[in-house]
Amino acid sequence: MKTALFIDRDGTILVEPPVDYQVDSYEKFAFVPDAISGLKALAALDDYELVLATNQDGLGTPAFPMESFQGPHDLMLHTLRGEGVEFDDQLIDPTMPDENAPTRKPGTGMFGKYLSGQYDLANSYVIGDRITDMQLAKNLGARGIMLCNPEVGEMTPEDGLKAVKDAGLDDTVDLVTDSWLEAADFVRIGKRRATVKRTTRETDIEVSIDLDGRADGDWKISTGLHFLDHMLSQISHHGGVALSIKAKGDLEVDEHHTMEDVAIVLGEAIDKALGSKVGIGRYGFALPMDDCAALVLLDFGGRIDFEWDAEFKREYVGDVPTEMLRHFFMSLCAASKCNLQISAKGENEHHKAEAIFKAYARALRMALARKKFEYDLPSSKGVL
Repeated sequence: MKTALFIDRDGTILVEPPVDYQVDSYEKFAFVPDAISGLKALAALDDYELVLATNQDGLGTPAFPMESFQGPHDLMLHTLRGEGVEFDDQLIDPTMPDENAPTRKPGTGMFGKYLSGQYDLANSYVIGDRITDMQLAKNLGARGIMLCNPEVGEMTPEDGLKAVKDAGLDDTVDLVTDSWLEAADFVRIGKRRATVKRTTRETDIEVSIDLDGRADGDWKISTGLHFLDHMLSQISHHGGVALSIKAKGDLEVDEHHTMEDVAIVLGEAIDKALGSKVGIGRYGFALPMDDCAALVLLDFGGRIDFEWDAEFKREYVGDVPTEMLRHFFMSLCAASKCNLQISAKGENEHHKAEAIFKAYARALRMALARKKFEYDLPSSKGVL
């Protein structure tokens, strides 16, 4: 099925004049910073049709004659065409807000072609600077990217995030940013987020992870094992990821099934969220902690291998059996499809365990890190 990028004009591509909000003369004509570069990056994608979708209040009336609009508009199209950017369609609504026309955004009246069932709207985006653009995304069943550049508009990204939350659009809007380049990069790569559920006779586990640390809603870690919760929070904090883990296991039997299955589901979530792996660092390593030294070597190359060199003298640290730490990371390694080598030395058993989790988190952070606008796989073979 086809996918589309529905892109607003004023405030998104062109700077919106602050007084009358009309680009009706060449003196008012200016591009939003990096809009041309961002659109050029999007135009290079074969997956999307580019659709201009804009409200132009009173267009064609004496207050906003068509000839006043057409000159600057044609200049915009000509400039973009010179950079390889051409819109497949242009949707322009000329009505005033008080008319409440169904064709006016966020209404979908002028989007009939795209609602015919021939387009995969769930994987299409609306890109705009107003909350009404994000409401349009919801009405279409698409995703939203909100541009909030305080240099040319009224809102900062923080204002935008609040507006999205207040409007109840958290589940629709994937990104709020002040950068066209970040928006374009996001469309190319997509959201690096995954949720994985696993239910057996022994455990019921749900893990959600966002590799770029974007958390919205209720993100908590609860496994029924307090020390494990503490350790997993190190992965979230030091790994720079947003992590939610909800686990119920047969702890009345022992801790084995819960720890093993949490590791499996977490590993599967990491692997799923990594997606194509383009542009990632792939490798990672780290970390000393007080009297302990932990070393973690990590490679998301797609092959599974595990090495462990850490001894614990105590049977338990908190409510976690130390013998399960090796098994936890071995299960995590297999489920996330990586090479993982862990070694640790030290006297304090709590510090040793925490150093391992922190070192893993820092290694994970390095391996997951993406260089923006780089879309090559980190492999000389061209495949991971």
